[in-house]
Amino acid sequence: MDDKSNKLILVPIVFVLFVMIGYQYICPAGSNSCHFRTGEKVRGVTLPSSQTPAIFDFYIDQELEDESPPKFLPTFNFSETDLTRYANFNIKGDDVIVFLHIQKTGGTTFGRHLVRNIRLEQPCDCKLGQKKCTCHRPGKKESWLFSRFSTGWSCGLHADWTELTNCVPVIMDKKETQKPRRNFYYITMLRDPVSRFLSEWKHVQRGATWKTSLHMCDGRSPTQDELPTCYLGDDWSGVTLQEFMDCIYNLANNRQVRMLADLSLVGCYNLSSMNESERNEILLRSAKDNLKNMAFFGLTEYQRKTQYLFERTFNLKFISPFTQLNSTRAANVDIEWPTRRRIEELNFLDMQLYEYAKDLFLQRFQFTRQRERQLERQRRREERQLLRAQKAQRYRQQADDSVTTEDYTGQVVRW
Repeated sequence: MDDKSNKLILVPIVFVLFVMIGYQYICPAGSNSCHFRTGEKVRGVTLPSSQTPAIFDFYIDQELEDESPPKFLPTFNFSETDLTRYANFNIKGDDVIVFLHIQKTGGTTFGRHLVRNIRLEQPCDCKLGQKKCTCHRPGKKESWLFSRFSTGWSCGLHADWTELTNCVPVIMDKKETQKPRRNFYYITMLRDPVSRFLSEWKHVQRGATWKTSLHMCDGRSPTQDELPTCYLGDDWSGVTLQEFMDCIYNLANNRQVRMLADLSLVGCYNLSSMNESERNEILLRSAKDNLKNMAFFGLTEYQRKTQYLFERTFNLKFISPFTQLNSTRAANVDIEWPTRRRIEELNFLDMQLYEYAKDLFLQRFQFTRQRERQLERQRRREERQLLRAQKAQRYRQQADDSVTTEDYTGQVVRW
């Protein structure tokens, strides 16, 4: 019997040792290969945890923080209203997201995210070989998204703020028989002006022109005298960087400010309506105001934060995380310091706008993160309070049961 008992004890010990050795071999110390996020499902079983976050993220905190500039200190004073962004977007109602796509700001990638990467009750229908997708509301044949990849260039190629705000409501009314009162949520992407300028130069050098853009303002397109071209022929293929910088009519200069400002305030493309300094001041102020009041804007240099803020603003979740691509064509252009300074001078309005936008973007991110963490701490406090109350209730119940039992026992003895 002793030998059999020893064998029975030895078998589970050997089994446990075998499992431990196998685990160390498959999941060595420091490895993330066997790491599961809180609440992650494994073979249909949800891992228990008392710290399951209220909002699931595809990216961890460190990835969000890694994008931040070291020791970010706010420069501009924004109100809580400026920092709070929650659109209360109703995809089943009459709300429409309008994407203002500025050239060479990563808008194509972001536009594809909007039609292919959002988790929806009724996903956009994107057919193979077609650029446009059908993005209908659940149960309706109405579009909730106005963008290049959903409605096409309905207001003209790369329509700016001046064009979109006048054109979108009219186009939406034409496309749909009913004319409800819609809420339009404008969004856009911005990029570091030097990188954006270099990227546009490389794009134009390969043959892009955007010459079919309408540039509609106050009901008409600019004349040839108001908006001369920088090249002869069909395109500007093979243009050198120096030639690209030398053309004073080049719309690449300060493109982001021009596309975000209300051009009606400065006489559209008529440069003789006011002096240059006054015009620039009005354009910059208008671009800042329009950007601040937009429902959302992202920055090409901060992909994960852009995803994070968009999801919180519209209460929509992406299926897969955004990827930060640093090996762009602009990043591969090696320029001397004097050339960089020249590009910054040509884009001095965009430089000021981007400084403002970056500060506002990072402040919104910090504000949203802090508020979310406060809500999470509050939720945990309420959970602990509830647990303590439940324990106290159980103790009182046990005490009441004990008193009742004692009273009953005493009665039985007296009987």
